[in-house]
Amino acid sequence: MKLQRNLTTLFAGMLLAAPVAGQHVFDISTRPGGDIKDTMYGIFFEDINFGADGGLYAEMVENRSFEFPEHLMGWKTFGNVEVRDFKPAFPRNPHYVTLRSAGHRQKATGLENNGLFGMGIKEGMKYDFSAYARKTNLQGGDASLRVELVGANNNVLEKVTVPVTDNQWEKVTATLTSPKTDPKARLRVYLTSGEGVDLDHISLFPEDNWNGLRADLVKDLEDLNPGIFRFPGGCIVEGTDLATRYQWKNSVGAPENRPLNENRWNYTFQHRLFPDYYQSYGLGFYEYFLLSENMGAEPLPVLSCGLACQYQNKDDDPHAHVCVDDLQPYIDDALDLIEFANGPVTSKWGALRAEMGHPEPFNLKQIGIGNEQWGPLYPERLEKFITQIRAKYPDIMICGSSGPAADGKDFDYGWEQMRKLGVDLVDEHYYKSPEWFYSNASRYDGYPRKGPKVFAGEYAAHGKGTRNNWEAALSEACFMTGLERNADVVWQATYAPLFSHVEGSQWGPDLIWFDNLESYRTPNWYVQMLYGTNPGTNMLTLTEGGKAVAGQDGLYASAVYDKPSGQYIVKVGNSSDKAQEVTFNFNGIKKLTDGKAWVMQCDDPRAENSLENKTLVSPKEIAVATEGNKVNVSVPAKSFTVYRF
Repeated sequence: MKLQRNLTTLFAGMLLAAPVAGQHVFDISTRPGGDIKDTMYGIFFEDINFGADGGLYAEMVENRSFEFPEHLMGWKTFGNVEVRDFKPAFPRNPHYVTLRSAGHRQKATGLENNGLFGMGIKEGMKYDFSAYARKTNLQGGDASLRVELVGANNNVLEKVTVPVTDNQWEKVTATLTSPKTDPKARLRVYLTSGEGVDLDHISLFPEDNWNGLRADLVKDLEDLNPGIFRFPGGCIVEGTDLATRYQWKNSVGAPENRPLNENRWNYTFQHRLFPDYYQSYGLGFYEYFLLSENMGAEPLPVLSCGLACQYQNKDDDPHAHVCVDDLQPYIDDALDLIEFANGPVTSKWGALRAEMGHPEPFNLKQIGIGNEQWGPLYPERLEKFITQIRAKYPDIMICGSSGPAADGKDFDYGWEQMRKLGVDLVDEHYYKSPEWFYSNASRYDGYPRKGPKVFAGEYAAHGKGTRNNWEAALSEACFMTGLERNADVVWQATYAPLFSHVEGSQWGPDLIWFDNLESYRTPNWYVQMLYGTNPGTNMLTLTEGGKAVAGQDGLYASAVYDKPSGQYIVKVGNSSDKAQEVTFNFNGIKKLTDGKAWVMQCDDPRAENSLENKTLVSPKEIAVATEGNKVNVSVPAKSFTVYRF
């Protein structure tokens, strides 16, 4: 990660200042303690805020297979266009369009697609067009299409001719190069010759995509250096009802034959915001596993436990949950997923993985069953999964849930049941105010050291207006010192949600914001990056006056040792309005070499990054001097700093 190095000389001098009266003294034991899991800091993806279609998934065409409830949603047609399903190209996506000559009544027949919030195209970038086509005239005579990139001002930017020569379905392709950048372009397809053409799965991808994913957003994830990747949700795992739950088997195999699914976030707390929010499943479980592998993160898939979203459904509604005696298909989905990820190529699902291009196993180590379930309906179902998963795959860790809240009756009941069932990890969620995060930095100090470990699977500080501002990010940074200090209990943690389109936001705050052309990293992203790129391998004891540093005078701190580099890493947050003079005593060694620090500081708690100013709040790298085994620093007001020696 290339960090900015433009911190002022005055600021650097403050960090290197000699200790003054009233300073804080942090005693740090250099004896390596318990291990920190490689999964400690990671990411959680859910298709909310158009994070998949229209976001991470690089497909630029909306409703490319004409399977939305209104089959031409997303499309503008002209001339003689008809939706049909006779002898389709793909049985699980049976609808397609037929373009027939308009004769003398109109000038042309064709259709046009605006994409999701427009199609962002870049000057000099190549765009790969593809479609499945067959000519309708059986007696000979070829047909042809004209494919155009059209700008926001209705000017044709680039066009190509695509011949259609077969009366059986065939894939036709073309490449278009954009002569300019336009955030609101669109795709237009004309019938230019022949009696007629059937068209299905009309697609447009930027040539720089990574395995079908948007390259810049993949880079935003890679640079976090995540150790764990939880997917695909979240509430979409549960679905608005059982029929719309996320079913992983529908998301693998040929993308053209993956059936459409309504997105759970098509509704937001009973209010319909985006009537055309559906999942193409082009970004499916195979792509999630590939992305995990690419980032060096362990995959953590989450599957339905047979309960639809409990926020939207009553527990006594028989249509909202599967009877315990009818759970076997859901349990089979879990067992088959493990085979898809890890099974040999001679197995049914391992063979599909190999057919898709990955004969080697994905090395799945853990699986989540259920999302934010609560009450007695959940543990009685989870128990059935645990029994069969452990019988067939005893090495797979199982992650259960403590419900949607950070405390209270349902939370306590959930933990009690997870302990009884003996799950390996318990997924805790908390969306709270910055004040809560500051005051809960000691949350895990008193947790039992035996039994299930904690997965902080969804958390974010929600300040006023739920903005991604420095106030929220700093409170998260301070809270995370408590996660690190308790890494023997907290094995993994992921901020949520991950993505939001600036024109399609349903939930805030979010880690990464983007439009059709570019993205920006929030202050919260930089906090997560600093933890993810400086995780260490072993806990170190850091105290002041024999106590953990968890809010005294607004200071929060933790320390770790990193075996590969032989370095000591100290993280310090200062939530107060004044600089704090601190001495680090590294007990057990005689001398440290000079080190480095990465400082995030901003006097304005409401400061936010944006597309116009992407690095307003971001880390600055400086040198830090040492004196024997001591380090004297001045920790700026409203700051978070990572030191390495």
